[in-house]
Amino acid sequence: MALSQTELTQIALDITSGLSNRDRFSRLLDTIRQNLHCDAAALLAFQGGQFTPLAIDGLNADVLGRRFLVDEHPRLEAIARAGDIVRFPSDSTLADPYDGLIPNQGDELKVHACIGLPLFANENLIGAITIDGFDPRQFDQFSNSELRSLSAIAAVSLSNALMIDRLEKLAVQSQDSLPAMRLGIDTNSDVETIAQSEIMQSLQDEIEMVATTDLNVLILGETGTGKELVAKAVHQGSERKDMPLVYLNCAALPESIAESELFGHVKGAFTGAISNRSGKFELADKGTLFLDEIGELPLTLQSKLLRVLQYGDLQKIGDDRSRKVDVRIIAATNKDLKQEVLAGRFRADLYHRLSVFPLMVPPLKERGDDITLLSGFFVERCRQKLGINNLSLSPASLSQLKQYSWPGNVRELEHVLHRAAVLARAQSRGGLCQISPHHLESITQVDEPGISRQASKEISKFNIGNNSLKDATDEFQSQYIRQALAENNGQWAATARKLKLDSGNLHRLAKRLRLK
Repeated sequence: MALSQTELTQIALDITSGLSNRDRFSRLLDTIRQNLHCDAAALLAFQGGQFTPLAIDGLNADVLGRRFLVDEHPRLEAIARAGDIVRFPSDSTLADPYDGLIPNQGDELKVHACIGLPLFANENLIGAITIDGFDPRQFDQFSNSELRSLSAIAAVSLSNALMIDRLEKLAVQSQDSLPAMRLGIDTNSDVETIAQSEIMQSLQDEIEMVATTDLNVLILGETGTGKELVAKAVHQGSERKDMPLVYLNCAALPESIAESELFGHVKGAFTGAISNRSGKFELADKGTLFLDEIGELPLTLQSKLLRVLQYGDLQKIGDDRSRKVDVRIIAATNKDLKQEVLAGRFRADLYHRLSVFPLMVPPLKERGDDITLLSGFFVERCRQKLGINNLSLSPASLSQLKQYSWPGNVRELEHVLHRAAVLARAQSRGGLCQISPHHLESITQVDEPGISRQASKEISKFNIGNNSLKDATDEFQSQYIRQALAENNGQWAATARKLKLDSGNLHRLAKRLRLK
């Protein structure tokens, strides 16, 4: 049955009612699926040469986290270039981007009906709607004219939603003037946050609020939660975005050269100083300096850092002169700096200077269905890197990912999926490459925090025998540190954070136990 004018009008009313963007997009897809009787549909935003799913219906949940590069998906490229409705022949040889991503439909949709509706605003492509049906003649009853009307209504809805989103961001950035606006979603791959959970939306709101100020920002969170991504987002949202964002990892900074790295030196200041060198502060002048793992900065340098923050005065090693610098500081740590202050390992005045506006990045286990979105994002990225035509997650593997506690957070999820994708590719026999639970054997639910089942088994094997308590303690510590070191890819700084030890203390303990 063809679409009547009344039905088109009702669609327009449904999708322009007072809803949030996410609800409006979902209602649009639901309405389209009911009226066109399709088996799967997706609303996609277009920018920067890629399609970003905004809402899906009849597709695997992880599709929402994927980013489809146009030049890697011929059907989407055809939709982007067509300028009009695209009806793909039921026997089209062009690879379908949703092969393996429609529940209970096997590896590939060899014969099916597929239509692409490009969405335009001011003659610019802003998105597309894709509809699929398992019956090859499923959409024959709908004329191109009817589909164009539907496309136009959807384009207006998408355009309005994107415009409102843009205006809200501009309202936060400036109450005095509005710069030239452009339609679209900010999809800079370096700072895009893959999230829909309420806790991450709250974090995003806080980022937008503080980004437009010049306040120092302290980013707190566990290892692997994405603190660097938050720092980039703050910088990109600030008036300094066109100036440098300079990165310095304080944990990887030997104390002997730390002062030179931060403040620079002049020729002859010390043995080996064969030329003048600019420090990170000087390089970040008029921009932003991101001090990662600030909790690892030696006390001797904390006082010098505080002076630069208070007065903006920079003095290179070996130089009596001082110069002014204008630098915004973003610091990050996985430590509880309040406890570090109480323990005398971090200056209270520096802590208060840095924590003017703290941002807490939640652990992955608290982000709910974001695990599904992130899994889709990383699987699509793995597909691109490994040159796989189609890569999907089985429902059982996605369930396993959602049940795991993720002590390594987002970084661990990315590494686990990359390894699983490599294994799935090696075991595939043509057609769809699918990640199954047995490809995820590298993740096992922990019985106790920080101790895997294997480690627990090894620890339970201790035999008292004639060992003294000191020997038994040393043996336990050795096994525990080895396990933590293995889980952190051999990185001592990360292992120290995992074990909640000072990095220097861990190195000394490892030497005493002959692990180094």
